[in-house]
Amino acid sequence: MANPWAGEVALVIDGERRVMKLTLGALAELEARLGEDSLVSLVERFEAGAFSARDVLALVAAGLRGGGWDGGPEDLLRAEIEGGPLAAARAAGQLLGRAFALPGQE
Repeated sequence: MANPWAGEVALVIDGERRVMKLTLGALAELEARLGEDSLVSLVERFEAGAFSARDVLALVAAGLRGGGWDGGPEDLLRAEIEGGPLAAARAAGQLLGRAFALPGQE
């Protein structure tokens, strides 16, 4: 079970329930992958609903890696995500929110 107090979000990928978490290392990897100097612009895009599929894919991959997964975004290109792109976007937004929210703020 995902622990929201620890910043975790669950997502079912290829029939397997995975727990995602944005650790400091996963956040640094995400910045590098998206070519950002900070994550502020990514947070702003999600808050405005102006995020891209690339943003969602990078966030999900970073969260999975923070949760112990050894794959990368390219491994998700053919993956079946339960609930489709909308569920992936929702999980990515939750993941980003939980990484920067104080307990009880979400």
